[in-house]
Amino acid sequence: MTVLADLVILAHILFILFVLFGGLLAFRWRWAPLLHLPAVVWGAAVELFGWVCPLTPLENLLRRATGGTGYSVSFVERHLVPMVYPAELTRELQFLLGGAVIAVNALVYSLVLLRGGNLGRRGPSA
Repeated sequence: MTVLADLVILAHILFILFVLFGGLLAFRWRWAPLLHLPAVVWGAAVELFGWVCPLTPLENLLRRATGGTGYSVSFVERHLVPMVYPAELTRELQFLLGGAVIAVNALVYSLVLLRGGNLGRRGPSA
């Protein structure tokens, strides 16, 4: 079960990376925004509204099932914030993170739209 809890952490990290940078996949595949944009909405909403991602309680459940201890804070506060910020996660920081999710993706999709007709197509063969 500890391995499963660690896999949940890995899934959490991969999801966060997908939320931040998954829009870049739209340069390669036209269908990528269909998966990515709902993930962006969810990721931004979790931060802006102070929700707890469902992966956090799942990880806690798996850790407790093996005799370990869970934690009472969000995944971001537990694993990511200490890597980047020494202070505790505050509402202001959550707003900043939610805004960053929106800003990064607005930039990426602006570039995708500017690219226009070439969206999802490969360039000329060499």
